[in-house]
Formats: sequence, C-alpha cells, structure tokens
Amino acid sequence: MSTSKNFLVNAFQSGRIDRRSFIRRATVLGISLSSIEAIVAACTTGGSGGGSGSGSSIKWSNWANTGEIQRFKDFTANYNKSHNTNVSYSFIPSANNNYFSKILTELNGGVAPDCFYVGDGDIGKLVANQTVMQLNDLLDSSKSKEKASDYLPGLWGASKTQSGKIFGVPVDCNPLLLWYNEKVLQNAGITTMPADLYEQGKWTRDAFQEMMDKIKASGKYGFVLDAWDMQYYCWVTTNGGKVYDKNGYGDFIAHEDPKSVEAFTWLADNTKKKTIVYAGTLPKGQGSDLALISGQTGFISVGRWDLPEFHAASGMKYDCVPFPAPGGKGGPAPVALAYMVINNKTKLKDQAFDFLTNYVSAEGQKFRLQGGGNAVPSIQSADTETVVTAGNDPAHAQYLIDARNVGYGLFPAEGNVPGLTDDIKTALDPVWLQGKDVKTALSGIATMANPRIQRAQQNAQ
Repeated sequence: MSTSKNFLVNAFQSGRIDRRSFIRRATVLGISLSSIEAIVAACTTGGSGGGSGSGSSIKWSNWANTGEIQRFKDFTANYNKSHNTNVSYSFIPSANNNYFSKILTELNGGVAPDCFYVGDGDIGKLVANQTVMQLNDLLDSSKSKEKASDYLPGLWGASKTQSGKIFGVPVDCNPLLLWYNEKVLQNAGITTMPADLYEQGKWTRDAFQEMMDKIKASGKYGFVLDAWDMQYYCWVTTNGGKVYDKNGYGDFIAHEDPKSVEAFTWLADNTKKKTIVYAGTLPKGQGSDLALISGQTGFISVGRWDLPEFHAASGMKYDCVPFPAPGGKGGPAPVALAYMVINNKTKLKDQAFDFLTNYVSAEGQKFRLQGGGNAVPSIQSADTETVVTAGNDPAHAQYLIDARNVGYGLFPAEGNVPGLTDDIKTALDPVWLQGKDVKTALSGIATMANPRIQRAQQNAQ
C-alpha cells in the first residue's frame, strides 16, 4: 500500500477523519471497494489490524459456527481476567464462508487482526508473501508456554518450511476416522462391529467391502465419500501408498505409485457400482453428516467436529474406527488443521505472542475443548487427552488420539500452492461423477500440479 494510502487509513483509524471523508478519499486513491469495506468494518468493531502503537487493544479472529462462538468468548474473557496486562484482548468471530478472502482483504488494507486462524490449505500463501511472523525464536524463548517439540511432528504442514521455519502453530486438530451408525449396520445383518474387528486385527478392506455390500443390499449407502482430496488420501496412505515425494514437500507422484493407483481405483470402482456414494451426488442440502444421522448410510469419514451433532441426535448409536488396511491395521491418515498466526504488522508483538502461546498451550487447549469440544489437542499430553476420552463418547474415542499421534497434516507441497487443493478435487470429479479413467486423471493432476509445486519450492523461505 502506498504512503498516501497508509496515511489515509491511519487517519481514519485514529479518528482524525470521519467515515464519509475516508470513503471519498479512498475511492480517489484507487483503494478497491472490498478493501474499503473491510477497513470500515474493522474500525467499526474497534479493530486496528496490528494495533495502533500506543495500543491498548489486541484483536484476534477465527471462523466459528454458532455453537463455538461462546467458547472463544469465554476463553478471551478468562485471558483478560487472569493476565496482568494493560492490553485488552477482544475476539472478532467470522463466518467460515469467505473467511480467508476477508483476511486477505484486511491484510491488504492494513486492518487485519493481530492474531488469527489460517486453514491448512491457505497458510502457505501467507508464508510466501511474508504477511505473518516467523515464530521460531519466540517458541524457543522463555516467553513460550510450550516448545515446538511439544506438538505432534506430523501436524505442521505448510506452516513449517522445509528449512524448519515456523509461521503458525496448530490450535488443535481433527484426525480423520471412519464413523458408523450401528443401527444401520445391524439392520444389514452385520453382527460384529468394525471396532471389534479392528481390535482383533481383522479390519481389512475386504471386511469393509463386505459390510458396504450388505448395507447397500439393505437399501442404504455403504459409505459417503466427501468431496475433499484429503478424504481420498486417507485410502492411499493407510494402504501404504504415497501421494507426494520428498516427505510431502516434493512432486505429486500418486499416478506412479502402484498402491496409490490401486486405492484410487478401488474408490472409483465402488462409486461406479454405488456401494460408495460421492457426496456431490447427494440430494441438495444433505451432507454426509445428515446421511449418517438419518440412517441413510453406514459409514462416513470425518474428524471430531461432527461429534456434538451426533451426540444431540436422539437415539443414534455411533462409534468410530480407523480406516481398514492390509493386515488389519494400516498406515497414517490425514489430520485436518488450522493454525494460529501473528500479523507481521502488529505493533504489539510480545502481547500478541503471549495470547497465541496461551491459546495453543496444553492449558489453553484443555480449556477450549473440555465439556464436549469438537477437536483433539495438538499437544501430546495425557492431561489434555482426557478432554477426548472422558465419558467414552464415542466408545472408542481413544482411536482419535491414536490417529492423531501417527497422522499428518495437508502435504506442504500442496499447501504451499494456492488453489491446488481445489484444483485436485475438480480434476477428480469426473472420476466419481462420470466414471473417467483413474490413471488418466492422476497423470493430469501431476502435469497440472508439479510445475506449480516446483515454482513454490523455488520461492520458499
């Protein structure tokens, strides 16, 4: 942003000019309408992205559904009460829809929050354009409640560069597992539940296939495959396949890996015969969660985020189990993540980091997730893990901890390329929707993705 634009924004933020004058002058200076709207909105809520320097206020933001907002407000209020500081911390919730676009607009306008969430597929862009702070020195210092080594090593994703620079900390996590409706399975004639087979070392893909076939024969969906590439990668990596080389930082190689091709082909064959139903073909307004709750499907794949919904469903009996695999117990599965970052332009860096480290600490995660939370702590700690296993909801909640311990975040190679996740999903849609050839689709993804991945690597910090 030019000097004149910065001067104008600062004048508006400090109250030296009114709203009407700001909008008129901003338009003359060529500030986009979306940026003007973001600046006005942030100032209306008291925001001053990164603080004013004399600053008495730190703003933080994330996406939140209605049920989560109060929990974040409570954390913020407790932090303000328990920390002796002359800085006031305030939470600015945002809808998940267009959240990242809004953050980008606010960053461009100089009014982004001091701390904020970034999704695993978006953080790479902020690392590349250097709009968020590198955190290594702070995490290693006495100012940090936890060290980087306290977090599960597979969860850093694109928040950590190949050279080891850290730009975001996992706030918590959501390991993907299979969740099932016991009544649907029982009505299909299934007497031994998946978790029992898993404990016996017999939870193979053949066993899962047999269950899906029985459920389909009973008039229900066997499994709903959600439209998200990490949902496809579950079946690859638990089957022993590879999606990217160089430990997730290199080229897309699924088209060359026999186990990967086999896993994708298995998914495609089952969607063709409708044993697996692609979520993109479900009736309008119906997602996989509703399909499971209403008894339309036996299995779906989600993290812990749907647990409050399952818990509230009257009479529903549900449980979770890892993905089936050769030998009964397979390789790692993906973990959905968000990261807390610090705006590089904040004038209150120490205060922003103090909030961040308390928020993502073992104590902070326990505060946020206890009593029916919808995620799993990203710190390996027996004390924090009780928020997941307390009450045995679901019966095999320990599987969430086990999956987290060996799981992995979105591959950095993919997370570092803006839009690549969506492009991969789009490239695979014809496989699930039209029965197109798997190997041709995977080869097309490699051709599309790898030059972009290589450019991102060249620009990496």
